[in-house]
Amino acid sequence: MNEIILVDEKDNVLGTMEKLEAHRLGLLHRAFSIFIFNSKNELLLQQRADEKYHSGGLWTNTCCSHPQLGDDLIFSAIKRLKNEMGIEIDSLELKSHFIYRAEFPNALVEHELDYIIFGYSDLDPVLNPEEAKAFQWISLDELKKQIHLYPNNFTFWLKEILERKLI
Repeated sequence: MNEIILVDEKDNVLGTMEKLEAHRLGLLHRAFSIFIFNSKNELLLQQRADEKYHSGGLWTNTCCSHPQLGDDLIFSAIKRLKNEMGIEIDSLELKSHFIYRAEFPNALVEHELDYIIFGYSDLDPVLNPEEAKAFQWISLDELKKQIHLYPNNFTFWLKEILERKLI
C-alpha cells in the first residue's frame, strides 16, 4: 500500500493514508516538485505517462512525488528522481513551499503542501515508462509562452508554481 503523509497548513504530521483515498477525500498532504536545470539554464520537463491516476499525458516539471513517513525530504526526492527519470544526483536544494488545491475530472483532488526543490544536471533522463513518456529541455521564457498558448497541455501545479513565481 502506498501511504502519504497527511499534514496541517504548518506541515505538522496528522497521520498517513493510502494515496488514492487521500486524493479521493482531498486531504492536505506533503509532496515535492523537483525542477532540474542544465548549464544553459533550461528546465527539464516530463510528459506524464497516459496511465497516471490524474493529469496523464500532460507536461510538468521534472519530477513530483510524496515523501514517505520517516524519510528525509531531500533523500526522498533524490530517490524518486532516480526511479522516475533515471537521473542520479548527489544533492538537491530546497527552495520554498506552498499549498494548492486542484480538482480533476476523475473526482480526485490534489491538496498539497508542495516543497519546491531545485537540482542541476546536463544529463538527459532515462524515463521510467510507468511515470513519463517524453521529456524536453526548455527555457523558462519559452515555457511561459507555451503555457500561455496551450494551457491545457500542462499540469495545474506547474502553472501555479510559475504564476506564484516560485521558480
